Amino acid sequence: MPATAALLDSRAALGALRRSLPRGSAPVLPCRSAAGLDRAIERRLLEAIVLGVGAARHLDLGALRSRYPRIPVIAYGIFRSDDAELIQAWHRLDLAGVAVEGVDDPVVGDLVMRQSISERRRAALAGAPRLLRLTEPLQLKTWDLLIGGAGRTPRTATIARRLGVSREHLSRQFGAGGAPNLKRVTDLLTVLAALHLLGNPGYSPAAVARLLGFSTPSHLRLVIRRVTGIRMDEARGLSERELLTRFVRGSARSRR
Repeated sequence: MPATAALLDSRAALGALRRSLPRGSAPVLPCRSAAGLDRAIERRLLEAIVLGVGAARHLDLGALRSRYPRIPVIAYGIFRSDDAELIQAWHRLDLAGVAVEGVDDPVVGDLVMRQSISERRRAALAGAPRLLRLTEPLQLKTWDLLIGGAGRTPRTATIARRLGVSREHLSRQFGAGGAPNLKRVTDLLTVLAALHLLGNPGYSPAAVARLLGFSTPSHLRLVIRRVTGIRMDEARGLSERELLTRFVRGSARSRR
């Protein structure tokens, strides 16, 4: 399950972050040191990273952003009056947001989730239902559940249980009206998640395969080729929109 990694300056900040997260958000994974943050990045799918101001001062933040540019980083802590240059430096590093401890405590969790990987993916794929011919309420509710996380999509049985229908009914109704079948769409979203992770130089194909539950990097490459029609190295250079267009064209050919 995806998590939000937090290397904060105080227990009070950690508590405020946890309390202010919207219901159903990714859990907070506390990190006690820079080494602990590194382990979290390597071992868990992350929605975002939240850094205390003091912790961020002692990190090589430039190296972190260079290795993992697609993981949103939010700074949250107590700022001093002479921290203007520090904030400007963070702005140049494209931090996703800054929150002030003691002022933004009630809303910091909401800020983090608005900048999370799953919310960014949701925004990037806002036009996907129309392209995929998903128009019926059950199709759209299923799509909403599918894109609700940063990693691999939920199992069909899990989605069916949450929607109160049988697995067979869900699979049959999702592909109605010319839409791709559910398995193909879940594979597409998994591939998009994999390619997003591969946009971080710090993740190797082996690391991405492990994070997403593929048996081997070769298996991951095979699924990417099957879904997109091109090799993984080519697919890494395409946007979500371009990949979605390739998928739709392939689905249309498969229905003939």
